[in-house]
Amino acid sequence: MAAAVKECLELQLLEVEMLLSMFPKSGEINLDKDAVPSIQRYLRNADGALPPQLQYCIAVDVGEEKVKVELQVLLPHTYPQVAPQLFARSDALHRQQQLQLNTHLSSHISSLDSGDLCICEAVQWVKDNSLPYLENSKISSECVSKEVRVKETLHRMWIYSHHIYRQELRKKIFDSAKKLNLTGFCLTGKPGVICVEGLQENCEEFWRVIRYPNWKHISCKHVDNIETEGSIDNLRLFHSFEDLQFQAHGDYGLRNDYHMDLGQFLEFLKQHQSGHIFQILFGVEGKLSDK
Repeated sequence: MAAAVKECLELQLLEVEMLLSMFPKSGEINLDKDAVPSIQRYLRNADGALPPQLQYCIAVDVGEEKVKVELQVLLPHTYPQVAPQLFARSDALHRQQQLQLNTHLSSHISSLDSGDLCICEAVQWVKDNSLPYLENSKISSECVSKEVRVKETLHRMWIYSHHIYRQELRKKIFDSAKKLNLTGFCLTGKPGVICVEGLQENCEEFWRVIRYPNWKHISCKHVDNIETEGSIDNLRLFHSFEDLQFQAHGDYGLRNDYHMDLGQFLEFLKQHQSGHIFQILFGVEGKLSDK
């Protein structure tokens, strides 16, 4: 093991020497003055404690305006047998652009042959590929300065009733949802389920309208709140307010006492990324029957 580490540290020193010749100007490479001597002392006497991991920063000029992107390097003792820890940063980059840049840098380094020195390759990649992120960051800054982003919240209510039959009640539900620009659905029958999604004040107004004056067997089982800087329409699970009509079970004769097929309802929920709601509504885990 000691021999393998020693070989790796020797390669690290060779690479640092190469980088210093590539970046000879003051400030281009920030390297602790005792970093190299401590490794050299270990190589002369490998029986002692391992030296600190080699770490340094390289200032890379990007684009015609020579924007500085700093590549921070931390080398495990067994690099290049294992991958280095690299992080590119710049004051000209927003957090999101910086995250994207480092994700793609990491992906590129992972694609190289294992066991090869790769810091020079990483420097060149940063030099060749950072400009689009810098330009996107500049555009983003200009957009933010021109407009104030207002956060909106999508409100989604899951409402359970013992039953929903009466035509006048169904009309009130659909008229209110349309008036308040709410999407979702109404499952008629026994049990009855309503989902509405939209602005919070509109959902709460819908809830107030349909509950009163005398709907007793109804409750709001669950509420989702999702905040966004864009349009809440991008977060909707439903594109309209649907009238759900599944095949009913049982002989209900002159009464409207029929049970809806909950297996079909579960499948509908899963198609709209809401399968987990089944257990919240009914207290049991939903399972689709094998077909």
